[in-house]
Amino acid sequence: MNTSALHAQLPHTLRQTSLPPSLGQHYQGKVRDTYRQGDRLVLVTSDRLSAFDHVLTTIPFKGEVLNRLATFWFERTKHIVANHVLDVPDANVTVARACEPFAVEVVVRGYLTGSLWRDSQKGTHTAYGVPFADGMRKDEAFPSPIITPSTKAQYGQHDEPISEQEILAKNLASARDWARITEAAKGLFLEGQKWARTRGLILVDTKYEFGKVGDELYVIDEIHTPDSSRYWVADEYEARFAKGEDQRMLDKENIRQWLIRERGFQGHGTPPAIPDEVRVSLAEKYLAAYERITGTPLELNVGDVHARIEKNLKARGYL
Repeated sequence: MNTSALHAQLPHTLRQTSLPPSLGQHYQGKVRDTYRQGDRLVLVTSDRLSAFDHVLTTIPFKGEVLNRLATFWFERTKHIVANHVLDVPDANVTVARACEPFAVEVVVRGYLTGSLWRDSQKGTHTAYGVPFADGMRKDEAFPSPIITPSTKAQYGQHDEPISEQEILAKNLASARDWARITEAAKGLFLEGQKWARTRGLILVDTKYEFGKVGDELYVIDEIHTPDSSRYWVADEYEARFAKGEDQRMLDKENIRQWLIRERGFQGHGTPPAIPDEVRVSLAEKYLAAYERITGTPLELNVGDVHARIEKNLKARGYL
């Protein structure tokens, strides 16, 4: 791993964008900056890092890793459900079809871990309306994947657990659309797990977002990235599980655990500052995940990400 390049990129990370107004109406989310013009979205994946609904810092090359991995997975899963991708004019940019999004995040879980484990310890896991056996251990596999939906909160607000019954009662999706969404989500997850296993990884859980154009269903946002998914190193799982040890993770859960254990922070109050060594360490894990999943290391080009994006958008006629 080229740690020197990661340190060198720290002052060049992409915190926000200020692209010309001709690109479209600008909206900033937790990680992506969106420029909308009619039925076209230009989605710029920044290097911002969010956890517990707070934007904390930036991570070198994170946006590029996420956008490239999402592109990889959208291509690999397009036979399961259509996706919103129209073009990828830059490593950090996806031009996408504007869809009418469902206000629900579809979280598919193969193992009892992370926030669901924490919820089960507090007895609040019943909010999803998905029962599972009492006495399950942390990091234990479910007999088959389960879906634990959450609301899709606006930037600065909190996602909340929601059950299928509530989704239908609040008309966040019709019964027909929810059936299509859950079928597509399970298909995407199983395809992701299958590929991850060939790469020495376990796809533990993940989050999907869906939208519609007319009656056609699309998977949108991102899929199977270290931001939206949890990955464990497969050949260490059984031994670590038997000993009750934490799994070796290549995803954003690393920063959540650091915040909880090192700073006692779980989203309440002012987030702590993130030291550069923690930023670089997380970048290394994201890059390791990228190389494992794609089979190719990411070439690290230190420099001004914003300037490169603007140059490439101009070259492709978007500006």
